[in-house]
Amino acid sequence: MPVRDEKEHLNLILGSHLTTIHDTLQILDQTPSSSLDKVTWDDVIKMGDQVSKQATTVGMLWTGDKPESKVIEENMSSYFNTLQGFLLLSHGSTVGAGPTLSSCIHASVKLIVDSSFRLMKETVSLYGSNHESQKLSIPQLVGTVWEACSALKKSPATNITAIGRGMTKVAVSVKDVLREMKELKPGSSDDPVDKAVGESCAETESESRDDNSSEGDLGNDLSPEEMKVAERAIVVVSDTLSVLKELIRSITGLIKLEKPNDNSSFVNSLEKLLQLCQELSQQIDEIGACLYPPQEIPAIEAALEKIHSIIDAVQVEIEGLQGASDVFLEACNVLKSSLGQLASELSSSSTADIEAKVENITLTNK
Repeated sequence: MPVRDEKEHLNLILGSHLTTIHDTLQILDQTPSSSLDKVTWDDVIKMGDQVSKQATTVGMLWTGDKPESKVIEENMSSYFNTLQGFLLLSHGSTVGAGPTLSSCIHASVKLIVDSSFRLMKETVSLYGSNHESQKLSIPQLVGTVWEACSALKKSPATNITAIGRGMTKVAVSVKDVLREMKELKPGSSDDPVDKAVGESCAETESESRDDNSSEGDLGNDLSPEEMKVAERAIVVVSDTLSVLKELIRSITGLIKLEKPNDNSSFVNSLEKLLQLCQELSQQIDEIGACLYPPQEIPAIEAALEKIHSIIDAVQVEIEGLQGASDVFLEACNVLKSSLGQLASELSSSSTADIEAKVENITLTNK
């Protein structure tokens, strides 16, 4: 059979295997029945190792003489049979998994499938080619499959681990906001005359600067009242971070309570807690954005109310799981106290702002 016909035949075989894998992937999008036996993540990892070995075999085909069409066809069959077995085991491991854990599993599986597809497509594409340099792509693609299979070992195996990682991402985001807030600085002077002179000098200097250079000074001209609000807000965000850290510790302590096939109230509560943490992070982002002058007091006040409600809901959920430690509850109380202090500061700042505006109107009318 001519090389061209053999390559066309290999493409047909490849297309058939790809269709089968795509059909199997559709199963992964369905939630498995809780009555099914759960496949352990260790079994999934072992099957992933088999896929990695199959990739190694593919790479070895191109280390010597050009492989024959029959050899490539047999190799494809073996590879995709192993890959399909891996997909089915992965699906079995999602028994009792909540949305967060399922999402992590699907992401890991997709990496292996995508890298496998690229490797096998390149294998068929290279058949009959006389360009030796093209064979250099095979080791790279094999390496990509290895990396994807190796990443399985780092993927979360339980709902608690997956939820904990999700909360950790939230905590990192809040920590970034805290860092940015600590970079806020007051204006150079409180004296009206000095301030006027400073503003005049700044205007003169800005004419010779590049337009983008002023971005680095954003937030460095807070008034004394605005700075007091920012300082109170920093305490709130710091206390929020403490609550998140204690919540993660509390969740991790529940690891023994998780049952392999349990997808009921326990997992639902974990998912609810993660959702509340994500909502909490959104409110922290809102506060951080509103601190730059002119400060948006109503928006900050609204965020404080939402944070208070979120913390109440978090306490209800964690207490329902019997995972509320004294340290966690204390952290929540400290946060609520700092929320009240910031609210009080906002009220004072708002009153002072109104008085200042009235005074300016009076002076103008004289």
